[in-house]
Amino acid sequence: MSAIKEKSKMKKKNLLIIIGLILAAGIIFYFWKPGLLSKSKTAESVKAESVTGTQGHSEETKETQVKPEVAEAQETPTVEISPEKQQLIGVKITEVSVKPLQKIIRTVGRIEYDERRLGTVNTKIEGWIEKLYVDYTGRYVKKGEPLAEIYSPELVATQQEFINILKWTRQSTESRGNKYSPMISKDADAMVEAAKQRLRLWDISDAQIKKIEETGKPVRTLTIYSPVSGYIVQKMAIQGMRVMPGEKLFDVADLSTVWVVSDIYEYELSLIKTGQTAKISLSYLQGKEFSSTVDYIYPTISGETRTAKVRFTISNPGGQLKPQMFTNVEIKIDMGKRLAIPDDAVIDTGTRQIVYVDKGEGYFEPREVMLGVRTEGFREVVMGLKAGEKVVSSATFLIDSESQLKGVTPLSGHKH
Repeated sequence: MSAIKEKSKMKKKNLLIIIGLILAAGIIFYFWKPGLLSKSKTAESVKAESVTGTQGHSEETKETQVKPEVAEAQETPTVEISPEKQQLIGVKITEVSVKPLQKIIRTVGRIEYDERRLGTVNTKIEGWIEKLYVDYTGRYVKKGEPLAEIYSPELVATQQEFINILKWTRQSTESRGNKYSPMISKDADAMVEAAKQRLRLWDISDAQIKKIEETGKPVRTLTIYSPVSGYIVQKMAIQGMRVMPGEKLFDVADLSTVWVVSDIYEYELSLIKTGQTAKISLSYLQGKEFSSTVDYIYPTISGETRTAKVRFTISNPGGQLKPQMFTNVEIKIDMGKRLAIPDDAVIDTGTRQIVYVDKGEGYFEPREVMLGVRTEGFREVVMGLKAGEKVVSSATFLIDSESQLKGVTPLSGHKH
């Protein structure tokens, strides 16, 4: 009996499960039926809208063709910064305007000898230095001051020949009266003049030649004189040394004027012209400036530093400026009037330059610009801005950060 009861219970349980499944299927179908109807309705509406959409698109195209500037204004990206936030981050607005620009090139220079005021002392004869008047480097000498005395056997022999010619000339003059005397006198004068010229070519002065004529004795040593006034910057002569023709004995430099040679980078070289004014100062002469102009631009560029040399000439009456001293050089270049914005208004990404234009009511437009020369605190605007527009000149990076976070970027190739 218990087995029969268990089987009847199982049949009832299975029947209840089947009834429950049927009821669940009915409920699902009841709620799913509106979705099927809406899908079919949507498909029909898409077909209907595709017909009307074509007409609407043509009307929209006509409207865009009529007003392109309105579409462009709607597409211009902007970032909004509230006035309170602008004040908090320190935003400053500057108007774009045309103004006179002046570029200042600052570099260093080195004092050099004025090569036009250098002199060298040598001799044209072979001999020995018997007496040395200047015996150390750095001594100041005046033009015509004796530097050394040289004994030369060859020079003594030449002087003796000159004395003999003078004696023969006097004898020929005393024996005048025959028919050959005019010819002899003429030849004697020519020989005397030739002998004098030979002595002059060996740097014997006219005063020394006159002394030889008067005394009738040769000068034992040849005195070497300084050709210019200045300082002995190089001395090779030593007491008692033998010298050969053309051998350098002294170098003399006149330091009344000196050169300042500066290095200018390759990219700035096109701005440098001869005649431009420069200020030259030294760190160890505080408060003193020397004014000069560009004398010469050297024609070559250093391959290591990519710089060219520019030369200035300055007077040095007190001798304070000494060769190999370093100087500070400042060259001011007038660039004329150009459209410019503050240097702080520009964000240079490496590939393009961006500024933020104030559109009013807290909106700022990121705009790509093309820039020219860089001057003292300003940049020339070649393309992208017009006079009268306003740009952000302070806290630009903070606004750019806000713009990047909101995904606002300037239009590619957008130029105003």
